[in-house]
Amino acid sequence: MTDPVKGISREDVAHLADLARIDLSDSELDHLAAELPVILESVAKVQEVAGDDIEAMSHPLPVSNVFRPDVVRPSLTAEEALSGAPDVEQQRFVVPRILGEEA
Repeated sequence: MTDPVKGISREDVAHLADLARIDLSDSELDHLAAELPVILESVAKVQEVAGDDIEAMSHPLPVSNVFRPDVVRPSLTAEEALSGAPDVEQQRFVVPRILGEEA
């Protein structure tokens, strides 16, 4: 059986780039034609080693939540928060319009 990984040509890479709508230069096509088989062989080796008894993971180390608990604490009132604003309307900051009139 022939190894399909070794049979990746520059034209195959150009076709894949075209399907993905990626514009590659001639030098990039040459580079990827040489690199893609190496990448695919590496993935094939990992697939050989990874058995059904190995659990899939998203991180190599355990991840725990590092956020603090969400606790309600006293804060500024709307009036206090808006007290230093140059312009206020209906308990909101008034700022200059930066977009056109469509809204």
